Amino acid sequence: MTTSPSRPGPLSGVRVVEVGSIGPGPFCAMLLSDLGAEIIRIDRIAESAPVGPSDDHGHELVNRGRRSVKVDLKHPRGAEVVLDLVERADILIEGFRPGVTERLGIGPETCFARNPGLIYGRMTGYGQDGPDAMVVGHDLNYLAANGVLSMIGRRDQPPTPPLNLVGDLGGGGLFLALGVLAALVERAGSGQGQVVDAAMVDGAAVLATSFFGWSQSGEWSSERGTNMIDSGAPYYDAYETADGRWLSIASVEPRFYAALLNLLDLDPATLPEQDDRDRWPETKERFAAAVRLRTRDEWVERARGLETCVSPVLTPDEVEKDAHLAARGTFVRFEGVLQPAPAPRFSRTTARLTRRPPLPGEHTREALEDWGCATDLVADWMQSGVIEQGGSA
Repeated sequence: MTTSPSRPGPLSGVRVVEVGSIGPGPFCAMLLSDLGAEIIRIDRIAESAPVGPSDDHGHELVNRGRRSVKVDLKHPRGAEVVLDLVERADILIEGFRPGVTERLGIGPETCFARNPGLIYGRMTGYGQDGPDAMVVGHDLNYLAANGVLSMIGRRDQPPTPPLNLVGDLGGGGLFLALGVLAALVERAGSGQGQVVDAAMVDGAAVLATSFFGWSQSGEWSSERGTNMIDSGAPYYDAYETADGRWLSIASVEPRFYAALLNLLDLDPATLPEQDDRDRWPETKERFAAAVRLRTRDEWVERARGLETCVSPVLTPDEVEKDAHLAARGTFVRFEGVLQPAPAPRFSRTTARLTRRPPLPGEHTREALEDWGCATDLVADWMQSGVIEQGGSA
């Protein structure tokens, strides 16, 4: 690992080559960058796919914190550029289907020949092997294929896509980050690199470990929206308020539930028992009617100081004004754009944002030379068309 005192955070000195992609790969790179890793993102020349939901690079926040180099990976010298960076890197992450990087000349064995200590992180939907390894898909398909999606949704409603938080980001990017960092720790003892095979179908299944256990013990019904934390329980749901906003209620423990009933002005003697599942729909109707009597902020004020497990459902344009989030610094404005701050927090090696999301190829010459690529070689690459300098903001 190199020394990079200008990069704050516990991963300062770790160098990463990110072969640009969308979804879980960039999210993994963002996590590593947020914590101090120095990352070069390889964006492809003449890339046809957008970087995210739109072509607004400045607001594609998962690309923050690193520099971008444009490389034509299909050019005869494309692999040469990547392998030159690999020699100087600790980690490479890629999100192609199995076999693609091998065909491009930057597969694991080729990279290990140049850098035996490299951690080679691979991100796919179905994994590097198995009957479905080459099947195309997206986040929702992987959640459907591993049983997780079947458990998410309201009663008598279709399964509900949980944004792409569970597959792409949690089961994908977060597990890839965990994997490459675990391999990096192991390398400190063995001196050897290895391949990390992170698949969203695997990672998302691990996130749901508890539910697979409960479903076999009889504690979890296969009918969506009938269990305690899937919107079945009246005391674990979101309710509409008088002003059309929403209030979250998670008063699971009996003492919190009793405080909730007091807050809602509901007499426990007129309600079913808290865990009378057959009558949960009836209790939910009572709760919904009570919550609709006041605005969201009125409920928040009435609940202040009480142990009710009640919180407002804030929208993205409200989080910056929240007193607790402001005190924690959960959200920050960096170069004018509101975004979540790096997490988790560290007592000594504080992490902070250092770069906005780059334009593709914005740092091509600068980043390559900073990593030690010879100036005349970079010029030769530029002339050959294998790399390209992009625009700057």
